[in-house]
Amino acid sequence: MLNDLRGKSVLVTGGTMGIGLATGLAFGRQGARCTLTHKWGTADEGEVLRAFAEAGAPPPRIVNADVCVQEDMVALLEQLHREHERIEAFISNVSVGLVVKGLEDYEKRSLLQSIEYSAWPMVAYTQRIREVFGHYPRYVIGLSSGGPDAFYKNYDFVAASKAVMETLCRYMNYRLYDEGVRINVVRSRLVRTESLRATFGRDFEQFAERFNMKRQFISCEEVANTILALCSGLMDGVSGQVIMVDRGTAFFDNLMRLYEERDELDL
Repeated sequence: MLNDLRGKSVLVTGGTMGIGLATGLAFGRQGARCTLTHKWGTADEGEVLRAFAEAGAPPPRIVNADVCVQEDMVALLEQLHREHERIEAFISNVSVGLVVKGLEDYEKRSLLQSIEYSAWPMVAYTQRIREVFGHYPRYVIGLSSGGPDAFYKNYDFVAASKAVMETLCRYMNYRLYDEGVRINVVRSRLVRTESLRATFGRDFEQFAERFNMKRQFISCEEVANTILALCSGLMDGVSGQVIMVDRGTAFFDNLMRLYEERDELDL
C-alpha cells in the first residue's frame, strides 16, 4: 500500500453488514480506524467486533446514525473531529428505496426519499466534513449497481437514485478538482446480501443458478477490495469515474451465452 492507512479515519455509512462491513474490514486490515454507521437496530455489534478482532484490525466505532438526519451527521462528525484531524476516506454505502411492483407504486415522494437516502448522503457528508474538519476527505466513494443500465426487478427508484449518484460523482469531481479529492462510484453485479433478497425475493439466487448464472454474483470482499484499491494511493489518477466490478460478465451473461450453452443447460 502506497497510502499508509494506519491510524487514519475511515467513515463507512451502512457499515455493519454486507458490502459496508467487508469494506470496513478491508480498511481495518490496513490499520485504519473505521467508523461504521447503521440504523434501525440492524447491527449485531458483538459480531462486528469479533470480525474485526479476527482480522487483526483495530476495533471499529459503531454508531447508530440516520444518514438523512442532519443532527446525526453533525454529532458524528464533531465526535470524530475530536480524535482525528481529517477523514481520509468516506464511503457512502446506504441505499434505501421503495420496492416497486407496478406503475401504480410510482409516487414522487417515494422517489425523492430514495434519492435522499441513496444518492444525496455522498454530497451532504462531503460538504459537512469540509465544514467540520476544514478539509474534504481525501477519498470519496459511492456505491452503485447495474440498475441504471439494466432491468432489475422491483428496482425502479433505487436505480433512478443510483443514476443521480453517478451523475453527481462526475460533477463533484469537476467542482473538487483543485481540492485534491478523488471521488468515484463503484458499481457491482449482484451481491448475495439481505438487501438483494429483500428486493428480488429469496428464491432469486436459486433461480439464477438453474441457468448457470451464479457467475453473475460478486462477493462483498471483491467490491471492498476495489474500494480499498481506489483509496490506496496507487490509483490517484482515477477520479470522477464509475468503476464496474463484474469480472467481465457484463459482456457475455446474456441470451446469446445461454444459446451457446443450451445443451449443457438442457434448454
